[in-house]
Amino acid sequence: MIFWTVTALIAFSAAFLLAMILIRARTLGEPAAAYDLRVYRQQLREVDKDLARGVINAGDADRIRTEISRRILAADTQLQQAQSGRSQPKTLSLVFGIATALLITGGTLGIYWQLGAPGYGDLGLKDRIQLAGQRAENRPSQTEAEAEVPALPKPQVEEGYVTLVEQLRKTASERAEDAQGQALLAQHEANLGNFKAAYAAKTSYIRLAEGQVNARDFTELAELKIMAAGGYVSPEAQTDLQKARAIDPAHGPARYYWGLMLGQIGRPDLAYREWAATLRAGPADAPWIKGIQGQIEEMAFRAGVEYQPIAPGGATAPALPGPSAEDMAGASELSAEDRQEMIRGMVTRLSDRLATEGGSAEEWARLIGALSVLGDTDRARTIYGEARDAFAADQEALALLETIAAQAGLAE
Repeated sequence: MIFWTVTALIAFSAAFLLAMILIRARTLGEPAAAYDLRVYRQQLREVDKDLARGVINAGDADRIRTEISRRILAADTQLQQAQSGRSQPKTLSLVFGIATALLITGGTLGIYWQLGAPGYGDLGLKDRIQLAGQRAENRPSQTEAEAEVPALPKPQVEEGYVTLVEQLRKTASERAEDAQGQALLAQHEANLGNFKAAYAAKTSYIRLAEGQVNARDFTELAELKIMAAGGYVSPEAQTDLQKARAIDPAHGPARYYWGLMLGQIGRPDLAYREWAATLRAGPADAPWIKGIQGQIEEMAFRAGVEYQPIAPGGATAPALPGPSAEDMAGASELSAEDRQEMIRGMVTRLSDRLATEGGSAEEWARLIGALSVLGDTDRARTIYGEARDAFAADQEALALLETIAAQAGLAE
């Protein structure tokens, strides 16, 4: 309220001052008739001088004096009319000034209400990026977010189904080391809206699977946490998404939730870029594509981008280097140690290629994220320093690298 009061007073004062200047300009200044009078009177004096010098005779002098006198009378009449029109009541001028000031002030405040951001500080790009990094580091945890989510109505299911799930819970608790039992429990708990119990069971499944998991498993775990938090992507869910993206950079659901997370921490520019690339990759009928299509226009507005509709699966952007579908199929058959070694090998190849051939900022950011997921923090920090040197002149690339570094805990 204070903001609007001060703003309105400043705008009204400036508008009223401008209106009074315009009104005063109308009341000042000499009318044209006054100038004409001075000219005609000077002409009368010139007639007498001409007559004295013998330039004109007495008859011509009388005729000229008569014509000039007629013009003086007409000019005097015009002058009196102009002065009468200017002598309008001061109250009317004041009312006109106030009305003009109110019109200007109201129009200004109306435009600001539609286009401005009342109460929001004027932050430069560097400050906004820094705030986004701080927001990413200090945002609420999964537990804190769940505590703020109101209780939601449970989905309507048959009573017999609830009985079967209760039996599954009992069996899963008795056979706590059965990975498939935990996977089933996670699925059916989610069907009942018990997302917290669902992601707990999914976590147990990933632990018991001994590395025989893929990007989909980590994305589903993140999704369950996001649903339990009411749509909020917590740091814990972000970690699961990082693991999914390290395994399969092109995994659509992970990319969708990654963009959602970027938008929540104040980086709609990076979120829009991620979603736009995901849309181009398609396929058009994928569920995550529908989710992106429903939100990308608003994200583009927040990012300051003039949105142009993107055809899903149309002009496909070049995929960033990562494991192929065949790689992932083969990895699912490996032991935990072999699988970890395979991922490290792919990360090493990407690192070597960037060091020798260079690459885009997105590729460097992906390498930093993958190394942090693998626990190689020192190497990730070194790569981050090299990337900053490589893109020192590219502010947009530096912003991406700083955000990824902050999310990986590497920011200074």
